[in-house]
Amino acid sequence: MAKKKIKTKSSTTTQTKKPKFKLTSQQKLVFGSLLMIIGILLSIAFLSFFFTGEADQSTLTEIGTRDVVAENWLNKLGAWVSDFIIMKGFGVAAFIFAGLVFLTGIYVTLDINRAKLRSNWIWGTLTAIWLSIFFGFFTHKYDALGGTIGFEMNSFFQDYIGVIGTALLLFFGLIIYAAIKWNVTGQSIVAFFKSAKNEMVDDFNTNSQSSDGYAPLDNDLSAEAEDIKTAFDLKPAQQKEIPQKEKVIAPVKPRTETPVTVPKLNIEVPQVKQEPVAVEAVEMEVEQVAEEASESDNLSARLVADFGQFDPTLELSKYQFPPLDLLKRYDSESITIDQDELEEKKNRIVETLNNYNIGISSIKATIGPTVTLYEIVPNAGVRISKIKNLEDDIALSLAALGIRIIAPIPGKGTIGIEVPNKNSTIVSMRSVIASQKFQMSEMELPIAFGKTISNETFVVDLAKMPHLLMAGATGQGKSVGLNAVLTSLLYKKHPAEVKFVLVDPKKVELTLFNKIERHYLAKLPDSEDAIITDNTKVINTLNSLCIEMDNRYEMLKNAMCRNIKEYNDKFKARKLNPEEGHQFLPYIVLVVDEFADLIMTAGKEVETPIARLAQLARAIGIHLIIATQRPSVNVITGIIKANFPARLAFRVTSKIDSRTILDNSGADQLIGRGDMLFTQGNELTRIQCAFVDTPEVELITEYIGNQKAYPDAYLLPEYVGEENGTSLDIDISDRDKLFREAAEVIVTAQQGSASLLQRKLKLGYNRAGRLIDQLEAAGIVGQFEGSKARQVLVPDLVALDQHLANEI
Repeated sequence: MAKKKIKTKSSTTTQTKKPKFKLTSQQKLVFGSLLMIIGILLSIAFLSFFFTGEADQSTLTEIGTRDVVAENWLNKLGAWVSDFIIMKGFGVAAFIFAGLVFLTGIYVTLDINRAKLRSNWIWGTLTAIWLSIFFGFFTHKYDALGGTIGFEMNSFFQDYIGVIGTALLLFFGLIIYAAIKWNVTGQSIVAFFKSAKNEMVDDFNTNSQSSDGYAPLDNDLSAEAEDIKTAFDLKPAQQKEIPQKEKVIAPVKPRTETPVTVPKLNIEVPQVKQEPVAVEAVEMEVEQVAEEASESDNLSARLVADFGQFDPTLELSKYQFPPLDLLKRYDSESITIDQDELEEKKNRIVETLNNYNIGISSIKATIGPTVTLYEIVPNAGVRISKIKNLEDDIALSLAALGIRIIAPIPGKGTIGIEVPNKNSTIVSMRSVIASQKFQMSEMELPIAFGKTISNETFVVDLAKMPHLLMAGATGQGKSVGLNAVLTSLLYKKHPAEVKFVLVDPKKVELTLFNKIERHYLAKLPDSEDAIITDNTKVINTLNSLCIEMDNRYEMLKNAMCRNIKEYNDKFKARKLNPEEGHQFLPYIVLVVDEFADLIMTAGKEVETPIARLAQLARAIGIHLIIATQRPSVNVITGIIKANFPARLAFRVTSKIDSRTILDNSGADQLIGRGDMLFTQGNELTRIQCAFVDTPEVELITEYIGNQKAYPDAYLLPEYVGEENGTSLDIDISDRDKLFREAAEVIVTAQQGSASLLQRKLKLGYNRAGRLIDQLEAAGIVGQFEGSKARQVLVPDLVALDQHLANEI
């Protein structure tokens, strides 16, 4: 028993002697001030995000790079924190957390009881969640108002309880908050309405009393009345004495005066008939005065009369377009209608909708190459969102790969359900090129993509787009789509009218077009291959296109033309003198097969010239077609999306990718194999891309390549890139004292970068840069290669010793 008592006593003593962490007054002041400053900084970063968030999307993945500068008022950290808490979190409700952090700092600094602070954090967090779901309910998209939490929670609730259920759930949350936080009860609500009703009755009685009784009369004559009386010069006998400044207030009682009857006056207005006046017909002779022609117009008219209009195709006047026989004809091109399949799917759609008490008044089927569109007209009173939410249920009943519901179809009073066919039909490039819609088109740069659901050939004008952004997962048809674009232009435009700049980082997709280099391709003057595969040459080519754009704008300014079509028409009419630098300008189409690889390796050096071309190059005939298999926000940035209104999406793997490329869902529900969605800023159009195989492209390029060509490819302006290093010899005596040590660090790490020297030798940026220049002059590292580290030319320390010994 004694031992037990001792143990109990020791245990109690150990419990009372537990160390308790407590801040001193100075520590509370420091920690509380830090929290208040953090709260202010968060508010500034959040506020800046709504102005600079879109521009800072491309910097989020490069937060560790010191050279990258964000536009957020708190730079890169502010941009990253704002994007994480607002876009990936609670949306605009994130300001509540900034206020809570600031409030916590006040509580800590002033040493206020923290029980109320905990309550504020709990209610603040619940309010932020409710506001995020509330804003997400009205926006219906992934944006900064509701954030990811608002969007996903709304999607979750609406998938299970629908839109009405979600709205009622939000209202129920508001009732819970009012009942617990503000102590609102049913009796208090009734009392509030009763008091409001009594106040309204009192106001009504007051107003009715003043209107039913005699209102106060003011018998004072105004100054205008006095002037009128004086003007009429009334006699004293006729004037009534009116007491000045005397007001008579009658008692409040019902009026009993007899109404004064006013006799109605019938006023007849005689209508005077006007006799027609005879007007003699007078003949008028119109003399047209010819406009005086200027000397330049006379000269151009004489040149056109003597030599005819300038023909840009004259140098290759015997050029022949490739025949249709080079394109393959498929046996399964014609659409076969399976009545049993149509009837079965129609019955399943009707049955599924009837299970959810949705009646249909009519249904119509439109059969396409790969997809059948069922247009239904629901009964009156059926909400569209109710049908939209049954997308997965209808797909389950049809056992389809994936269906897409268009609710409603733009321009029609119907709802569309796109269901894939069991046996799809191949849309050949031959059938699209041979169509009358493509052959008879008067477009500047016609492109035949394929056929729509209604089996119509879909042809668009690249000059009107003016740029095209393509995206899709691997193996879904992007390369075939690029080949279809190039094939369309080869079948329609002469080599003198269009030139291609092809960028192929994968080095295998566009190599077949090497055969038409001297006909259709454009390249840099010092480049051997017209198809660009090296990232350094891509940067130089893009900057060269910017120089070409500036040169063309200078020509248009001198010719007083607004676009390339007016300029070329003026040049053909011989109104522009070639000796003054004018020439016929062909269209230039830049095709980038894999844009994500360029962004990963070059980043801003590629994005900046592409954004500049996309913003300005439309009027002078330079058009961009960019394809990528990774449509994420760090690849397709806000600047890129803003200048590419035409989007083409093949099948992607997630709804987020679909919204990134199309600003809408739907691309994740495509069935692949050339199935795609196209938009030019309005409604989405579903198209089956025309299939052009590699042997067909090879036959077309061989046919064109075997004909007479220009002496060389179309040469772009020469561009000399900026070199951050120097290739001049540096005197050995002028080398830095740390030159040998820096060389050993570079050779050991096999990485030639100034940042490595800054970390290892604890140097500033300027000195590290000078050391890199000296190492380049000594032949230890290679030349500047953009954002990549320099190549180390010395393999190990032994070779370094021999290299330095040979210099002496």
